[in-house]
Amino acid sequence: MDFCRKQVKADCEELLGRFQKTDSVRLQIFTDIWKEMNFSQIFYGTTRFEQRSFSRLILDQACVFFLPPFSFQIRVGGLYLLHSLIHSQLAEPPEPIRIPLKDWSDVQKFEKDAMDAQHLDVIYVFRKMMSDKAFHFTAMQKQLMFQKKRKVERSVLCEDFMERASRPQELINIELLEELSNIHELYDKLKTCVSTDPSFVALTRKDLVPELRETVVSFYQWQQNKDGVEGKEQKDDSGEGTSQEESSQRADRLASIKSRAYGEATEASKSRRHRQVELDLTSSESGPSNASRYSTRYTKSSLKARTVGRFNITVDARKAEREVTKIHQLSAVDFAPELKPKKSTKFKW
Repeated sequence: MDFCRKQVKADCEELLGRFQKTDSVRLQIFTDIWKEMNFSQIFYGTTRFEQRSFSRLILDQACVFFLPPFSFQIRVGGLYLLHSLIHSQLAEPPEPIRIPLKDWSDVQKFEKDAMDAQHLDVIYVFRKMMSDKAFHFTAMQKQLMFQKKRKVERSVLCEDFMERASRPQELINIELLEELSNIHELYDKLKTCVSTDPSFVALTRKDLVPELRETVVSFYQWQQNKDGVEGKEQKDDSGEGTSQEESSQRADRLASIKSRAYGEATEASKSRRHRQVELDLTSSESGPSNASRYSTRYTKSSLKARTVGRFNITVDARKAEREVTKIHQLSAVDFAPELKPKKSTKFKW
């Protein structure tokens, strides 16, 4: 089922992309998009023995969008997608959703954020899936099997679904500001108790907490304005575009770079100047003859051929080796007649 992994991922990204454009996390809006795309028909066309493996594939792809580093809205869409796929799959009994134990803390934090924001439909869907035992807690996202590929192709995450970096907003929250203001007031009181000199007490900043809060808010507004400007520029570039002229200029630059790279010989170091590479200008004129000369592969001769060439063994010598030397013929005269071997008669019953 790996041949359709890219197509399944593209379909899930299309569905979540439409859900992202609505700027909402309501279940009713996701259901309308689901019905509009007829996404439940993704399980149609699979044979009976392929239903379980295909369900496992599509649930693994959809579960990626339910976990970080995606934004809260995309993770809500991933939860709705998993809930819809669980009830639409054709495998019996239904295939569960594999959740690694290392990611369960992120899922609990997601539930807490949804509860704090009073997204009751998100909480209902999540707890309904928990009561139906739709999650299968595992050690890994994918099942570990014998004789698997060592280098697994990692899918590229969609950058449009990624959550924008908001470390200052996460660091400077309301609880931290309240605690910081209390500590600041206590520090001022201790300074006044220690010294009566007003210049010594004036070293502390009275407007530290409000100024820190205004700085974070201004940074967030700047971030939002920057995103809006970049989005408009991308639309303008995609609308007009000087595609033909830019592509021709880029092609000319690439051609000039390639010609300089292949037309100049690299200068060797001092230790290797005795074998410096020389530029062959006649290689292009000679044509495919030189290429065929260097492309011929050297085939090593067999052991038998090398042995024959080394010892010069002829056919007559091979025949002489096959003949058995008789011991009584060692002292015989050269012109003595050769004795024929006697034929042994076999016993017949």
